[in-house]
Amino acid sequence: MTTTHEAPTREAATQGVHPRNGNYVEVGGVQTYYEVTGTGEPVILLHGGLCPAESWDPQTPALAEQYRVYVPERYGHGRTPDIDGPITYEDMARHTIAFMETLGIESAHLVGWSDGALVGVLVALRRPKLVRKLVWIDQYVTLADAPPGLVPFLAAMSVDTAPPPFVELYGAVSPDGPGHFGVVLDKLRTLWTGETGVDIADLEHVVASTLLLAADDGGMTLEHLAAARRALPDAQVAVVPGTSHGLVMEKPHVVNQLLLGFLADEQVPKLLSYREGDQR
Repeated sequence: MTTTHEAPTREAATQGVHPRNGNYVEVGGVQTYYEVTGTGEPVILLHGGLCPAESWDPQTPALAEQYRVYVPERYGHGRTPDIDGPITYEDMARHTIAFMETLGIESAHLVGWSDGALVGVLVALRRPKLVRKLVWIDQYVTLADAPPGLVPFLAAMSVDTAPPPFVELYGAVSPDGPGHFGVVLDKLRTLWTGETGVDIADLEHVVASTLLLAADDGGMTLEHLAAARRALPDAQVAVVPGTSHGLVMEKPHVVNQLLLGFLADEQVPKLLSYREGDQR
């Protein structure tokens, strides 16, 4: 039986964490935390590794002016408890699909950042009809495509070197307690240093129109960005200058404008494109 209820206020009151307008819903036996705001077509924001719902705060208000925005926290993140066993992209994609089905969301725009981008790609591959448009933010496809130095950096991350705000927030809100952060980090290090289960060739099967949104000093090289663009049947590309993998928080005004432009039903006509059909 599916149940939905408001998140306990205890979480919002501890260690300086601001109150959140969140709920829990049981998805596959996991009490999954999510936030929802706004009205209109559904948009689901898929967070990155170690990130809670707060990481989307720079985007949610802008998107909620036109869309109904859902921000679920996957297991082991934020207020959603960890599960036994490893964390994998396939399992997170299945959890996202089940979340949509549980809430009766027949289709939605998926916006995924970092790990969330691969989750969004897998949902688009496994259940194409669930995805209206896909936004893929700054995430390489395979280990071989990762920028030099990134995977060793992730492999060496420890509780002491992880981003302090994420460590502190996890300790404040996780139902597993602050001491469990290291367990989740170990799982994520295994995830980040293993094969993703997706290949460039798989992208030709993504039906949804896709925005490849990258930092100029982040998780995708320009060469990899171009390869992903060539593989996708219907894609747009944007590179945010002067940003790192944290582009959604570093330049939210730019990111938000790009998101809203891409998600809009009516796209700007291409006046000088040589590609057949672009002028129509």
